[in-house]
Amino acid sequence: MIFPCIDLMGGKVVQLVQGRTKALEAESPDAMLRLFAAFPEIQVIDLDAAMGSGENAALVEAIAAKAVCRVGGGVRTAVRARRLLDLGAHRVIVGTSAFTGDGINAPLLADIAAAVTPDRVIIALDSRDGRIVVKGWTEATSFTAEDVVSQLEPYCSGFLCTYVDKEGTMQGTDLDWFRRLRAATSHEITAAGGVASLDEVKALQAMQVHVALGMAIYTGRIALADLAALLSPVVKS
Repeated sequence: MIFPCIDLMGGKVVQLVQGRTKALEAESPDAMLRLFAAFPEIQVIDLDAAMGSGENAALVEAIAAKAVCRVGGGVRTAVRARRLLDLGAHRVIVGTSAFTGDGINAPLLADIAAAVTPDRVIIALDSRDGRIVVKGWTEATSFTAEDVVSQLEPYCSGFLCTYVDKEGTMQGTDLDWFRRLRAATSHEITAAGGVASLDEVKALQAMQVHVALGMAIYTGRIALADLAALLSPVVKS
């Protein structure tokens, strides 16, 4: 599966470099949905909610009413997870709150899984310099995605794995990291961060890894028509 991304900030569709610097503003969400019509599911991240600086609930609801979406941003409670599903999300993405300083936040993840079922939960594993990073990628933990991925399996149906070192730079991603993650779990994996060519997309698909794409399609580096031609279900190994 290939997931085009819609990242929301201040009521607009944006793309950031490494979660910090705004690189571009795109067309309206409706315009982007028309461009992404060939794709069965899209990824929506409310960056304001993720950063604790507001939210874009009305936009999330409007998008989710028109397309199948996996939605993340500020999912810190079971109530928030349930609310996103009520707004129309197909699945919710849990990031920072999935972790503590020492490892996984099992009590919270159990609460979220109980509220929405593990099938509706994706856990974000964002990695920079080899370590999981949290709080909008501003704080590094002491552990790696490979350290915790098996412990997280009971609480979710898949993982969104972002190679933050190259996020938004279109300099290519770390295929070896995704190979290690693929070997570490039987759950669904979605790769993000730095993917900049059709060859990389094909390499990830060959690993049985999904791909979430933002900057590469917003800048035209990878053509939507070429991506649509690759659409086919990815079966977990």
